[in-house]
Amino acid sequence: MTTTALGGTPVTLVGDLPAIGSSAPDFRLIGTDLTTEVTRPTDKRTVLNIFPSVDTGVCAASVRAFNEMAAGLADTQVICVSQDLPFAQARFCGAEGIESVVAASTFRSTFGHDYGVALTDGKFEGLLARAVVVIDRDGTVLHTELVPEIAQEPDYDAVAAALA
Repeated sequence: MTTTALGGTPVTLVGDLPAIGSSAPDFRLIGTDLTTEVTRPTDKRTVLNIFPSVDTGVCAASVRAFNEMAAGLADTQVICVSQDLPFAQARFCGAEGIESVVAASTFRSTFGHDYGVALTDGKFEGLLARAVVVIDRDGTVLHTELVPEIAQEPDYDAVAAALA
């Protein structure tokens, strides 16, 4: 099992991120309207911005940063994934003017286990670790990052390089 840290204290994940070069697991997430099913588009590259909760400062900053990045990306969909209820995601995106990414909830899904990012201990047990997965059009994993400290933003430049 993989670990990250929360406030310097190690926390354990349920598994590992998909390996680079492997096929990304399929997923079915819930959109902000509670009825839209969010899945990986097969005609675009996908960036999964995975985080604990949009109601924390670093998570909100990552959604804003990926929203800005997504506005300039061709043939790429950025999906911001958290355990937050769709109501909270919709509220945040509406208040912040987030329009270039898709917010999706893992509620009612096995995403956290399938992608190895569900936290199994610590204060955030049951939420998702902060990670990024970049997937090519054919479903191949191009890039992954599990941040070493949950309070740290992901490496946006590495994501941009994976998409170049």
